[in-house]
Amino acid sequence: MKTTGGSLLQDYRGLICDLDGVVYRGAGAVPYAIDELAHRPEGTGLVFATNNASRPSSEVAAHLMRLGLRVGTEQVVTSAEAGAAHLTGLVTPGALVLAVGGAGVLEALVMVGLQPVRRAEEGVVAVLQGYGRDVTAGDLAEASCAVRAGAIWVATNRDLTLPTDRGPAPGNGTLVEAVVTATGRQPVVVGKPEAPLYELSVSRLGLTPRDVLAVGDRLDTDILGAMRAGLDSLWVLTGVDDLLSLVRSPDGLAPTHVGFDLRALSAPAQVVCQSDGWWSCGSTRVRLDLDPAADDLVSVSEEAGVDRVTSRSALLSAGSRALLTLRDVGGTDRGRLEMAAQDLTSRLG
Repeated sequence: MKTTGGSLLQDYRGLICDLDGVVYRGAGAVPYAIDELAHRPEGTGLVFATNNASRPSSEVAAHLMRLGLRVGTEQVVTSAEAGAAHLTGLVTPGALVLAVGGAGVLEALVMVGLQPVRRAEEGVVAVLQGYGRDVTAGDLAEASCAVRAGAIWVATNRDLTLPTDRGPAPGNGTLVEAVVTATGRQPVVVGKPEAPLYELSVSRLGLTPRDVLAVGDRLDTDILGAMRAGLDSLWVLTGVDDLLSLVRSPDGLAPTHVGFDLRALSAPAQVVCQSDGWWSCGSTRVRLDLDPAADDLVSVSEEAGVDRVTSRSALLSAGSRALLTLRDVGGTDRGRLEMAAQDLTSRLG
């Protein structure tokens, strides 16, 4: 963990930010997100990395502009663009690529000098499969035909669901599985949690991974992907995952930093220390006792007079680090650990 003693973002020269659940939900902005990003330290690079391949980067940038951010198209990196970039190292310029998905998939291929087609015609050497609202069974059949014929197969991501204002809907991963079933083959995946999307984003920033912070709300994509790409990460609780998700995640999966929302970027980095069974952050201390006979599952000690925002942030950082440490200890009672996560959640309000 890097820390210079200033705000968290001052410890880094660049920021890779997820979108859905971090910056916006549907058409509207997540509270505090726009102001925090607009007032980031001068000279701090910013790109947005999204697994959503359906929309072209220009359309995503226009959405962010409507929310109040000054963003160029080059600051939006989609998984479709990561897929197209991957293919340029495998096929010749102008090669025919079967495009499955929305307009974002076609535009990404054109941007790198490849020729998108919609049918598995003669000469197709690769398939780029991404999400699109209008993808049909016929499109999946065309992809299956090309893949069975030996075409290189790249999938933008394998998210089984995607959030909508009416609840989860089938995501690109569901469509990819249909082609897997039909062909018996597996695609190369470039979106989160795989590293290529983050690697392309770091390249856009012109920085090295050690100078970049990745921000996301999903542990299994945003945070795991950052780990695989060698990036520090900030996990925010404005999206789908919570402390219960944290203790249920695989051993070893851990964000570098934790925050309620993007206000964590302008707050000092939270440093957590462990001693004598207590996890401390500032003047806040947390102890977890998973022994079923223990009187208190969660004990919290806080200094009087500390403002609520500061104390909540410290409790979140210390508590999440305690949960992660005990999660990764062999023989931990996972049921008690989940109860501790729920207890901490209620204390955080």
